[in-house]
Amino acid sequence: MKSSYLRAGAALACAVALTACGGDDGQLMLGGQFTGVTKAGLVLTNNGGNDKAITPPANGSGAGEWYFDNLIGTDDRYNVEVKSRPSNVKDCKIENPSGRAGYHVYTVYVTCELNRHGLSGSIGNLKGELELVNGSDRVKVAAGATTFKMADVPEDSPYGVTILTQPAGQTCTVSNGNGVIGPAPVTNVAITCTP
Repeated sequence: MKSSYLRAGAALACAVALTACGGDDGQLMLGGQFTGVTKAGLVLTNNGGNDKAITPPANGSGAGEWYFDNLIGTDDRYNVEVKSRPSNVKDCKIENPSGRAGYHVYTVYVTCELNRHGLSGSIGNLKGELELVNGSDRVKVAAGATTFKMADVPEDSPYGVTILTQPAGQTCTVSNGNGVIGPAPVTNVAITCTP
């Protein structure tokens, strides 16, 4: 008789707290927002066992919301870590990675920093001052210069070097000025000025 009471008590305890008996009473979401994710490969893990692969947004912004597929229980401890990162990312940092769940957790922020690579090239026959632009980056090039360098560009991002201001009395053209930055610097942009 005593053993049946013990079994009934254990069953009741399992019904109240399924996680203690190997079940899943998860009712709360765990996640937040991410930025800097333009390529597949970012995997987050909770307590070293629950993994979530982050899908880069189709709009190319690199930003969005994410949540673990498995819910967590009230009062559960969580500890979110980066298990793997995309090949074009230098590092990913997590803000508010750990705690104890009392409500849905929407405040785990993942920020990834993309690798950046140089964008440069050659200039031929420049007699006056020239101004180049790539997006919001502007570079003035002095008369007589034979090379130029723009600001580094995030990996897998497009670039487009164009001439903003022509030198006095000359017309300069750009070759190889457009493309996408790969895993290495771009050094073959060529500017030729005439006459």
